[in-house]
Amino acid sequence: MAIRVPGVRLGVAQAGIKKSAKDDLILIELAPGSVVAGVFTQNAFCAAPVQLARAHQAKTQGKICYWLINTGNANAGTGEAGMLAAQRSCTELAALTETDETGVMPFSTGVIGEPLPIERLCDALPVAIEDLCEDGWERAAAAILTTDTRAKLASREIKVFGKTVTLAGMAKGAGMICPNMATMLAYVTTDAHVDVLLLQTLTQRAIDASFNRITVDGDTSTNDAAVVAATGVAAVEITANNADVLADFETALTDLCLELAQGIVRDGEGATKFVEVAIDGGKTAEECDRVAYTIAHSPLVKTALFASDPNWGRLLAAIGRAGLSELDVEKVTIRINDVLIAEGGARAASYTEEAGVAAMAPTDLRVQIDLGRGAASSVVWTTDFSYDYVKINAEYRT
Repeated sequence: MAIRVPGVRLGVAQAGIKKSAKDDLILIELAPGSVVAGVFTQNAFCAAPVQLARAHQAKTQGKICYWLINTGNANAGTGEAGMLAAQRSCTELAALTETDETGVMPFSTGVIGEPLPIERLCDALPVAIEDLCEDGWERAAAAILTTDTRAKLASREIKVFGKTVTLAGMAKGAGMICPNMATMLAYVTTDAHVDVLLLQTLTQRAIDASFNRITVDGDTSTNDAAVVAATGVAAVEITANNADVLADFETALTDLCLELAQGIVRDGEGATKFVEVAIDGGKTAEECDRVAYTIAHSPLVKTALFASDPNWGRLLAAIGRAGLSELDVEKVTIRINDVLIAEGGARAASYTEEAGVAAMAPTDLRVQIDLGRGAASSVVWTTDFSYDYVKINAEYRT
């Protein structure tokens, strides 16, 4: 069944930004009265469109009419010319749609440091406008991809006072994934009516539980952005006054974001494994995160995962260098897909190499570490490192 969110239309065009003749310009129209919440990269080399999108969201207090996305060029590291190009894209779209340019949020993804071919982008705007339709999600989700191999789309429905509330979203990303706010690009919409301040709170919490829990390679992009729009067309209001309705809506939003985030990991550049790193028994969630990310970012761990090699020594070493004070290594246990591999600071007495190899064979792996020093826990999702990851990134600009 086609995805549709009342109050949202999507259009796609070929602007010639990508090297081959492919869809590379996406326009998302939001119904009048829509509000947008969002989070953006904390990378100091923040791309021009991200700076402008963030400024427009703040200036309009979230009252946004259009999201304008181009692929094939990040418009990052492009100086004043890049900012002027981002501004012009908003000005041109506003003139064509008879709206205010501050109601446009621009986004770009692709190669960093190359000038954005703004003339080609602007020439394609009328085509994208003409293409606007409610059921354009699949084509748009495919058009925002760069090194991705498949589109990431998700939707949810909940019932509120007998009425249906719809949520739908799409995301792109496969490499340069270690968000510190969101992931490469994510666009989520709902036809519920939500106050912009509440929507911002819900968005941040959903992202903290999803996009901020994934990593492919430890690199935070210059162009990361995740935005959530509420059109209000369903005439169902989500407020803090009704805890049950609010909880149902937040659960749906978080689940949708988690599906998109995990889809990015599963489509990680060259990935052959989807890996959940679960840390239990920590003193604080923060120290559990340190251990989880140290494991998830270790090239030695990730290459062992690719080889389906239960090389638990690499896990032990990663835990030991995560910076935990007074860690009692004899209390640490390591399991892979429920097979106990290490305990008491050494290989588990019950462990066999055959059991370890069998545990590493599936595509989906769960690396579970118990630190034995508290009640805190955390989880991160990541990938292995394969030959193809190196090939994809070595040849990215060629």
